[in-house]
Amino acid sequence: MPEVNEYDPGYVSWAELASPDPQAAKDFYCRLFGWYAFTLTSDDFGEYEIFTFGGVNGPAVAGMHGLADDTQRQTWSVYFRTDDVSATLDAVRAAGGNELLEPTDIGNLGRLALCADTQGAEFSLWYPYTFTSSVVDEPNAMCWAELACMDIHEARRFYGEVFGWKAVDRHFYSKPYTHWKVGDWAVAGMVPLDELWPPDHPAHWTPYFWVDDCDAFTARATEFGARVRIPPTDIEPGRFCIMNDPAGARLAVITPRSTDLVAAKTAP
Repeated sequence: MPEVNEYDPGYVSWAELASPDPQAAKDFYCRLFGWYAFTLTSDDFGEYEIFTFGGVNGPAVAGMHGLADDTQRQTWSVYFRTDDVSATLDAVRAAGGNELLEPTDIGNLGRLALCADTQGAEFSLWYPYTFTSSVVDEPNAMCWAELACMDIHEARRFYGEVFGWKAVDRHFYSKPYTHWKVGDWAVAGMVPLDELWPPDHPAHWTPYFWVDDCDAFTARATEFGARVRIPPTDIEPGRFCIMNDPAGARLAVITPRSTDLVAAKTAP
């Protein structure tokens, strides 16, 4: 089981759902992915759900919290590992991005900050204290994160300055696709917003979860109330679908063409 106990700076390290109805979301995702969920409670952050494999002692897969108020929106977000939250936040501001939540300690779990890039796509920074591991790159766990935005050249500049990512062009289909790499490892991707999206749709990050059968999973998700945005579609890395959960939070699933994700993510 690919349980990662330590992430290098610049890597995607966590996926988190903000939901207007945590109980309904918990029911949906646990039925769909076979996850278990338990609640952490703290004076610092209230209640926080941890999705796991195999019960309360199982390895963590993702997290969830309720919306603080009606001004927040339901969404999946991604966290990027850093060795120094404040220093990386300085780099975000220097590159033209915005601080949305100042560096904050989450009990003894870790330290986070919430940011937005120059096109408005939100993401979080994370430095772990005791909360260090999660499952990735296996069925029913996160295996990828992708930015969709209008100006891919501006995004390349911004994330290159903030995380030191190297942009590598891929030719999976007619639209340009970017792999962002830290050393030899592809940590995330980027696609331009196109006609498949509504006009003026905001830039956004989306986590991808590995599923064994994209079509069967999508059919089951719609039975449970999901709405399909991009139906199951073949691309070079596999067969994928983008959907909204019953509350409207966007997520993507993919059935990889090859289960050797290490080879895929370390390709030149």
